[in-house]
Amino acid sequence: MVMIASLTFLPNQSIASEKNPTTISNTSKEVPAEVKVLLSRLDEIKAMDKSNLTAADKKVLRKEVRTIKSRMRSNGNGIYLSVGAIIIIILLLIILL
Repeated sequence: MVMIASLTFLPNQSIASEKNPTTISNTSKEVPAEVKVLLSRLDEIKAMDKSNLTAADKKVLRKEVRTIKSRMRSNGNGIYLSVGAIIIIILLLIILL
């Protein structure tokens, strides 16, 4: 018990000094041409004056924005997690560790 308390409360400088400094390299990823086209179309839609459009036209634009966003998500290599999934993962980590 005393050993655990001493490891917890006393700083250990030898561990901190063993790490070598690492360099972070900025590697810029090229954005694919298809994604650039989709992003430019989203910017065009955002810049539009939608006040004189009819309800049907607005609905078409909303549907187009949704399809563009879904295509961009499907092209990406990322992993998307919902808030519920993140909470479950954190709870599992707490329970298992």
